[in-house]
Amino acid sequence: MKKGFTLIELLVVSTIIITLIGIGSVSYVRALQTSRDSRRKTDLEQIRQALETYRSENGSYPTTATWKNSGVLYPTYLTTIPSDPKAGYLYGYIRTTATTYVLCAALEVTTTPISCGTGTCGTGTCSYAATNP
Repeated sequence: MKKGFTLIELLVVSTIIITLIGIGSVSYVRALQTSRDSRRKTDLEQIRQALETYRSENGSYPTTATWKNSGVLYPTYLTTIPSDPKAGYLYGYIRTTATTYVLCAALEVTTTPISCGTGTCGTGTCSYAATNP
């Protein structure tokens, strides 16, 4: 009697292993996207809090052109200027009036477009926003 595996048994085992690897890689990519989206939401909340503190001390929000400039929010209100965790994506900021703004980002998992004024979210479509309370 010969000991060993038949070709069919080897093909079945190979197919199962390849299927598990495929499922695992899709789950891994999804976990990375969800992680980056969570970071984006946290970053926008930090920026929103800094903008609120800036407004309480200065009477209005910074202009669209100056909000990231050194000395406007950083280092007084933010220890670092948050940047999107994936290249090509941006955080959009539009000051609609002296007392209102829209701060937005493109999420990778939720891609339903939202209006971000005339702001841009880089290569992605704006799909998450934080506004003044």
